[in-house]
Amino acid sequence: MHRRRPLGEADTSAGFARRSGVSAAESGDSKDNNGCPDIWELENGDVAVIGRDHTETYRARLPEGVAVASDERLVIIPGRMMRLAKKDIPDD
Repeated sequence: MHRRRPLGEADTSAGFARRSGVSAAESGDSKDNNGCPDIWELENGDVAVIGRDHTETYRARLPEGVAVASDERLVIIPGRMMRLAKKDIPDD
């Protein structure tokens, strides 16, 4: 059982439960499985996103009230990947 934690604190003991959407290879957006963006639901309901780190690219352009902490990264994935995952993301 995973313990309740403060918002923003990841429970790193949670394992990968299921992919949301399809892999980049399955969607035709990648020629191989080497470093492709991905979206995964973890066992505790959290979401892991694999994408390109663009923290420094966007740091000076963040909207007011938005911050990226020193232990966080701004990760970008193709919008198509998120749309393909929509069916797997619960409304609640």
